[in-house]
Amino acid sequence: MERLDVSDGFDVHDYRHGLKLLKQDRGSMTLENRNDFACPACGERFDRLFVSENRTNSFGKPSNPICLVRTDEQVLVLTH
Repeated sequence: MERLDVSDGFDVHDYRHGLKLLKQDRGSMTLENRNDFACPACGERFDRLFVSENRTNSFGKPSNPICLVRTDEQVLVLTH
């Protein structure tokens, strides 16, 4: 299972072959993991990936475990 590499930031285009865009707005996007990519935080497979360049984001109560990853320019929230 290929782990997302965020050592130099995260570029969705590097993983476009296995991530499906579900929603996108000005500063964020939500993607579905269709290729069994592994989470950069815990190494386990994740279901959804939220990528944001916004300073603030709000979420409801997660029903599944989540991992957070911070790059220089983005926050990644991965649901398992």
